[in-house]
Amino acid sequence: MNNAALYAAIDLGSNSFHMLVVHEVAGASRTVAKIKRKVRLAAGLQADGNLDAPTLQRGWDCLHLFAEQLQDIPADHIRIVGTATLRLARNIDVFLAQAEAILGHPVRIISGEEEAALIYEGVSWTSSGTGRRLVIDIGGASTELIIGEGTSAQLLNSLDMGCVTWLTRYFADEALTDANFEQAIAAARTVLTPVASTYLKLGWQGCIGASGTIQAIQEIMVNQGQDEHVTLEKLLALKQQVIACGHISQLVLPGLQADRISVFPSGLAILIALFNLLAIENMVLAGGALREGLMYGMLGRRQECDARERTADSLISRYQLDREQAERVRNTALAALQQVASSQPLDTTAKPMLAWSALFYELGLCIEYKRAPEHAAYIIHHIDLPGFTTAQKQLLGALLLNQRDTFQLATLEQQSAIAPEQAILLARLLRLAIILCLRRTRGTVPEFQLTTQGVQLTLTLPTNWGQSHHLRANELQQEAQRQTEMGWPLVIEER
Repeated sequence: MNNAALYAAIDLGSNSFHMLVVHEVAGASRTVAKIKRKVRLAAGLQADGNLDAPTLQRGWDCLHLFAEQLQDIPADHIRIVGTATLRLARNIDVFLAQAEAILGHPVRIISGEEEAALIYEGVSWTSSGTGRRLVIDIGGASTELIIGEGTSAQLLNSLDMGCVTWLTRYFADEALTDANFEQAIAAARTVLTPVASTYLKLGWQGCIGASGTIQAIQEIMVNQGQDEHVTLEKLLALKQQVIACGHISQLVLPGLQADRISVFPSGLAILIALFNLLAIENMVLAGGALREGLMYGMLGRRQECDARERTADSLISRYQLDREQAERVRNTALAALQQVASSQPLDTTAKPMLAWSALFYELGLCIEYKRAPEHAAYIIHHIDLPGFTTAQKQLLGALLLNQRDTFQLATLEQQSAIAPEQAILLARLLRLAIILCLRRTRGTVPEFQLTTQGVQLTLTLPTNWGQSHHLRANELQQEAQRQTEMGWPLVIEER
């Protein structure tokens, strides 16, 4: 590996220390290492403002792990920052002297505003969306709130509350009670109130969460068969599930990782306060945050295009996909969707996911043809896809797996991005578009009409089209039989 193409970003947070190492390959960044350790700096901050000796030692022990990896990375490709607790610690000089000796590189303590700006940069690079976005990051000792558009942050605040500090203040007895939750939520509302009106006045079109608390909540929801959208109703239901456990030592929820158990109730309380006071309707999980902001700042990328478009460009280049053919299939699939969308409501996620699945439909050919759909789904499930949420990756993989041959119905039903019946419709349209584009030549896709009646699709082609396009006509008839046998009639006719 060319070490000159290695980059490292280290975030010395109030709850965890993180290191991200990437390798720049052909204009794209590839993650080669992610190391995370729970250090809980905020829990070691004493009444006099000093970090206690055991906490200092935990931090230094973690940095010894990071130091080895840094030895082979150019110094100007390394960024190390400390956040909220290190901003507050009176004995910061003691920590930094030893930390820099261990790492062999300087550690920069960043302000709350700079932390918020870096978080937004990481979100803008890794998460898709249009219009203004509210970004929320609940850390160990601070919570960052940012409104921005594109790559530009417009409103930034770092608030003095976090999942570790709220744990020590409002869940110190580790009891999971209504009273503890209400105290934690009320305290968070008090911290939020001075800035809330400014955020409400500016407004936003979408909300993105960029912290471990929000990731944990989403993982629990998916394990419980819910979609990926975080809502106040789901948060309040989750609070009751937590309270039912009685004590932090007894907190067990499907999808909740062991290393997040202790700080989960306090993070949940803060998020409930945010949803209440800012009237947040729903939130999705970001693809990155502070570390990614540091990383892409080093890589010098400030492209304005959507994160998913950058990801698509990288995949098409890396796997040498035929872009012209992919766009032909995409345009055909979207034309089909437009014709049937008027007769039934579709989730806003449906159209873009059909478009991306069409662009990536030949991804599996980089391995071999016979099982190409299976290979394509595997790649999508196991590759970094900045801009796509976990649920969207599941849907993409399901659509690619079902692009031809026998339907794998379970994957379409188990994904959580959209309703199963909509996922099935997208798969049916993708399959038709691929068949109609088999010639791979401009001008060979016939004009067609697609109508729906319940689950029945009727594809109408030009008069006598089948007599001069034998292969595609035959493939369409086979496809009609497959879909009809699944209980979704497909009728092929000519004008």
